[in-house]
Amino acid sequence: MSFGPAAASGAAAGFPQPGATDACPCGSGGSFAACCRAVIRARSAPTAEALMRSRYTAFVVGDARHLRATWHPSTRPESLDLDPGLRWLGLEVVATHAGVDGDARGTVEFIARWRDGTEGGALRERSRFVRQDGAWYYLDGVTG
Repeated sequence: MSFGPAAASGAAAGFPQPGATDACPCGSGGSFAACCRAVIRARSAPTAEALMRSRYTAFVVGDARHLRATWHPSTRPESLDLDPGLRWLGLEVVATHAGVDGDARGTVEFIARWRDGTEGGALRERSRFVRQDGAWYYLDGVTG
């Protein structure tokens, strides 16, 4: 699955752009401004789950800069290729383990539904996060 050419420039052209008072794409129930937009602008999150939700939202809105900034340097790809034709339709957090204040590591298992043209599906991943210098980073994930 390609993430598309928009990631190289951080451009959001062709991606949905929620308004500040719209429901956050991550499904938290909060507004975009109070939820993921705040994390994306700060480039940090209070918990591993909050970071995972903001990263999902970054895929929705085409924010490659946030994705790269929150990806641990030891596993960060050299480039991202976000595809504006790939639509992320919903996020369900299945389980979390640790990943709160005082923890050095955490895991978040989630299911993210997607559509690309006439194809659709769900990505299930167990993501690992590490806290370094007071900030959470996405380390890696196992899908399936």
